[in-house]
Amino acid sequence: MRCPRPSKPPGPAIHQLAARLRRLPPSCGPVRLIGIDGHAGSGKSTFAGRLAEALGGAPVLHLDDIASHAELFAWTGRLLAEVIEPFGRGETAHYSPYDWRERGFGPPRSLPAAPVVLIEGVGAGRRALRPHLACLLWLEMTREEAWERGRSRDGEEQREFWDGWVRAETHHFSDDPSRPYAGLLVRQLSEGYEVLPGPLRDPAGHPDVTHREGPPAMW
Repeated sequence: MRCPRPSKPPGPAIHQLAARLRRLPPSCGPVRLIGIDGHAGSGKSTFAGRLAEALGGAPVLHLDDIASHAELFAWTGRLLAEVIEPFGRGETAHYSPYDWRERGFGPPRSLPAAPVVLIEGVGAGRRALRPHLACLLWLEMTREEAWERGRSRDGEEQREFWDGWVRAETHHFSDDPSRPYAGLLVRQLSEGYEVLPGPLRDPAGHPDVTHREGPPAMW
């Protein structure tokens, strides 16, 4: 798994990132599978949507559609069978998205083996998936800040769920951390994003240069 290093060319950071992701070698059959991980509430879905747009409409697989109440994190086998294995054969994947309100899986949905496919959600960088990723991105935000944002977003009716989720996520990342294996870190600024080198450095040893869009963040 080798991520593109950040570089200097002008233009919004997310478009620079998209251009570099397109140039990566395929990692799962013909697909450049890009993982977007981070704590719940850190903004992964929003970022994935904007990156997909910058990529010209790249498909996005949300892990919220793969997980369920019964399997908050025990969905690896299903994801491998329904998505990763078909991609490895160059075939369209089919999976059944989970309805969190109805507590059941819906009708199958197709996911094309496009040149770039984004997979976003807590656990997108787990050890079972990393061999199939062209690059792992981590949304850089403390878990406390991310969880507070998530709780505020979902409201009081989801309070009990969030209490259980926090315990499950803490256990997951304790056993199977993603951030140490991220090639790039993404920070949300007041406007836009900043892309930084991740803990998994470029194996070629090239210097890393930050690129950002919008004003600098106050950290």
